[in-house]
Amino acid sequence: MRRLFALILVFTLWFGFAPTANADDVAGLTPCGENSAYIQKAKNFRNTTDDPNSGQLRAERYSEALCGPEGYPHLIVDGRWSHMGDFFIPSIMFLYITGWIGWAGRSYLIAIRGEKNAEMQEVVINVPLAIGKMLAASTWPLLAFGEFTSGKMLVDKSEITVSPR
Repeated sequence: MRRLFALILVFTLWFGFAPTANADDVAGLTPCGENSAYIQKAKNFRNTTDDPNSGQLRAERYSEALCGPEGYPHLIVDGRWSHMGDFFIPSIMFLYITGWIGWAGRSYLIAIRGEKNAEMQEVVINVPLAIGKMLAASTWPLLAFGEFTSGKMLVDKSEITVSPR
């Protein structure tokens, strides 16, 4: 009886309370190319490079985005494939680059820790070694996965120092 009641409750909550989402409307935003406030602003786009048409080209690129009533383009972060370029792709690039930098630094510190002047090599960087570690770190997701699956990345809890407080 309890299972039947739970099943009825699940279906009631699932189909009864959740309103259907309208995928066409994104918070009242309109394509910038059709937005009158954006069209007014696009006429005043300044050139930001040596190219005399850079302002016009930027206005044409932004006209494909979605604008609010004030005429400014908005980023859409709702998981739709049509908006992947707004947030998802740049965030993945950011995570890859920061991971690359971190893995290169980690690899460099691991490489110098056994030497007698390790502290000095942290201050005065061994450039050939650092460049080699930086180039090798470009494949850091694969290197991290390999270390994680082999158990080399993790240590036992007994090896972790704890504050005496």
